[in-house]
Amino acid sequence: MHIDWIHFSPLAGLGGGLLIGLGAALLLLANGRIAGISGIAGGLLRPARGDIAWRLAFLFGLFAAPLVWLAMQAMPPAQIDHSPGLLAIAGLLVGLGTRFGSGCTSGHGVCGIARLSPRSLVATLCFMLAGFATVFVARHVLGG
Repeated sequence: MHIDWIHFSPLAGLGGGLLIGLGAALLLLANGRIAGISGIAGGLLRPARGDIAWRLAFLFGLFAAPLVWLAMQAMPPAQIDHSPGLLAIAGLLVGLGTRFGSGCTSGHGVCGIARLSPRSLVATLCFMLAGFATVFVARHVLGG
């Protein structure tokens, strides 16, 4: 494993984590809602009356955040080493996992663990173990 010490930015990561926590806490306090991205986006597919504006505002903030970062400094370079087809399959598998897990890493990992939810602790453990296993198989078994 190689760590790129030149581009290592723990303060930016800490700031981002604090902003994510603040946003999740504010959504819970102001709206009584959990900041689970899959649930927020999925709620737009079957909208309830009076339930669309806050979901759109939340998702707008997710898409606007990189633009705010770009206004302050250059974006880090993106390097994608796999085909668009493989990335699409991976995305579909992640989506399937969020359905089976009744939520995503933001809902379970950020909000659920903060609330000491046993279900979220187990779900996050499963997410992490599946990620570890996927990286191990992709890099050491398949040689990618």
